[in-house]
Amino acid sequence: MEEELKCPVCGSLFREPIILPCSHNVCLPCARTIAVQTPDGEQHLPPPLLHSRGSALSSGAAAAPPLDQEAAAGPACSGAGGSAAGGLGGGAGGGSDHADKLSLYSETDSGYGSYTPSLKSPNGVRVLPMVPAPPGSSAAAARGAACSSLSSSSSSITCPQCHRSASLDHRGLRGFQRNRLLEAIVQRYQQGRGAAPGASAVTAVAICQLCDRTPPEPAATLCEQCDVLYCAACQLKCHPSRGPFAKHRLVQPPPPPPSEVASGSPGAVQGAPSGSGGCKSPGATGAGAAGGNTARKYPTCPEHEMENYSMYCLTCRTPVCYLCLEEGRHGKHEVKPLGAMWKQHKAQLSQALNGVSDKAKEAKEFLVQLKNILQQIQENGLDYEACLVAQCDALVDALTRQKAKLLTKVTKEREHKLKMVWDQINHCTLKLRQSTGLMEYCLEVIKENDPAGFLQISDALIKRVQVSQEQWVKGALEPKVSAEFELTLDSEPLLQAIHQLDFIQMKCRVPPVPLLQLEKCCTRNNSVTLAWRTPPFTHSPVDGYILELDDGDGGQFREVYVGKETLCTIDGLHFNSTYNARVKAFNSSGVGPYSKTVVLQTSDVAWFTFDPNSGHRDIILSNDNQTATCSSYDDRVVLGTAAFSKGAHYWELHVDRYDNHPDPAFGVARASVVKDMMLGKDDKAWAMYVDNNRSWFMHCNSHTNRTEGGVCKGATVGVLLDLNKHTLTFFINGQQQGPTAFSHVDGVFMPALSLNRNVQVTLHTGLEVPTNLGRPKLSGN
Repeated sequence: MEEELKCPVCGSLFREPIILPCSHNVCLPCARTIAVQTPDGEQHLPPPLLHSRGSALSSGAAAAPPLDQEAAAGPACSGAGGSAAGGLGGGAGGGSDHADKLSLYSETDSGYGSYTPSLKSPNGVRVLPMVPAPPGSSAAAARGAACSSLSSSSSSITCPQCHRSASLDHRGLRGFQRNRLLEAIVQRYQQGRGAAPGASAVTAVAICQLCDRTPPEPAATLCEQCDVLYCAACQLKCHPSRGPFAKHRLVQPPPPPPSEVASGSPGAVQGAPSGSGGCKSPGATGAGAAGGNTARKYPTCPEHEMENYSMYCLTCRTPVCYLCLEEGRHGKHEVKPLGAMWKQHKAQLSQALNGVSDKAKEAKEFLVQLKNILQQIQENGLDYEACLVAQCDALVDALTRQKAKLLTKVTKEREHKLKMVWDQINHCTLKLRQSTGLMEYCLEVIKENDPAGFLQISDALIKRVQVSQEQWVKGALEPKVSAEFELTLDSEPLLQAIHQLDFIQMKCRVPPVPLLQLEKCCTRNNSVTLAWRTPPFTHSPVDGYILELDDGDGGQFREVYVGKETLCTIDGLHFNSTYNARVKAFNSSGVGPYSKTVVLQTSDVAWFTFDPNSGHRDIILSNDNQTATCSSYDDRVVLGTAAFSKGAHYWELHVDRYDNHPDPAFGVARASVVKDMMLGKDDKAWAMYVDNNRSWFMHCNSHTNRTEGGVCKGATVGVLLDLNKHTLTFFINGQQQGPTAFSHVDGVFMPALSLNRNVQVTLHTGLEVPTNLGRPKLSGN
């Protein structure tokens, strides 16, 4: 808030602020420095000062002296034919002439103009300095020239904030209203900071300002219009309640400020102002007005200084007194009570502040968002740098690996050439040694003088020499390999690619290729789990993923999952099968490309337990759901956790307890099998039920294929399900029970078992299909 309480000219807290016609505020002392003279016409200006319409006075132009009444009235202007106020305006009736004159220098005909001052104030606003007296002239002559110029010119003031100009009337700067509200806010702000307020302060006890006694008497009343403290005697003498003072309002004197009471400052304003009745000028500041926050002097009408504001003129948008309405200046204007308009404008200001508050809240959130963006830019910059380094390092590693491969090729080529040359050297050396030995032998034979002995071996030697000569055929003495390496590395495309290596702007808004996380992909029994993720530094949004899987035989892909998750498990697949899986992402712009295909192999054999969720409530499971008993004398069904639709599978059940000739049943069933009767009595199950002597195959409540041989404690029942051949075979202690059944049935089947109270079995899985099981022992029905 402190910036709102500072003058735009001096940069300090407001002192005696006045309200300009543009609704901005400026200190009264500062207003004197920025007020300038406006000539009557351009023809009266010297040639160097002639400017175009809307231009300002140059830095060398003459500036007006202080233009308020108090500063303008002085001895320098006493001989100029009237007061400075009269010289400025040319009389009260010259207001319309001022507007016409001002429009000559205005940027528009709205009554406002702009200027370009030549000096800067401490707050950056340019002001016009006072022009020094011409060389060789006396100060009195200079003052006389200034006053004479006032008589033929009007004055104006330019707002330092919006740069709009307004002309001054005969009252000068005193014609602008004093902003008492802003002055009080500044005073409260100063007191809140512990600083002494700018206005004068009274002593610990307010004293009369007109007393001749020593010391003065304590003040008894304060006149709000005169702004003077009176004791009882002086009030009767100098301020009677009749005549012109009849309408003045007398109130109790305000207490002194707390800071003055604490410090004991004796800075009371003494002495009465000159003038009839002891009244001060409305612009003067009395002790009571600056005494504190409790009793502040409210502004009075500038036209009728003795009257308080009581109405608000909607046409002029200014408070007025009742005399302004009676005299006719605002008589035809629309007016409303001051209190009602005060409340209405307060409500409008509060409503406007709510909008500003909402915008300020949005601005704060926006700043938080911008700061988050800054942080994200920093983080993304580091991530991109790391990614770039990693990509370049990957290229370097790939080039290094390719270099090693190329070096290996060169080494192999060199070793091949060396081997060929060494083989040729060894072969030629051997032949050369043989030929040289033959030549030496033949020369020794030629030296012999025995004709008969020579002729005995000459034919054989001639043939050997001819054969030796034929060995040196054409090309035998030529190298088989060249010393040159016919290997040329074409690196030009790679060099061009390296030079063209740069960032690309992704034009395609579809999602990128998902990356499969192979370390998280796995198989368990006949289920597979796949995991993937979006590549880093991806700006395209992803609405979901599509996972596709083939049929396990190299067939076409089919969709098995569509959603936003990046982890998916597919159950119910074939055992001992190989599946290919791939994934792609999609968003509102379309579907992205497929990922790499991952190959998943399901288990060769099935590992499973009894399923506690599918079993009847009378079934009791233990041993990690591998051992089953029953609490009821009736037959109850429980299923396994595996589901089969393809392949051959084998599992065994060990009979841990068998009492009182129960009839357990072993087999397979669909998921919807009835759980409260013996397995095989409905059309959803295929089973072998057995007692201690024989067994039967049961389906749809029909039992067939009775076979001798039952179960007892310690027996092992094997179940072989071959879905490739559509057969179901049972074994007791390795001996097949009856012929195979379950022919020509398709679907998904689960291991099943029905028990009653007198039997307990334990499941064994993960077994390969046996090949040494015995043939069945059949008997009559």
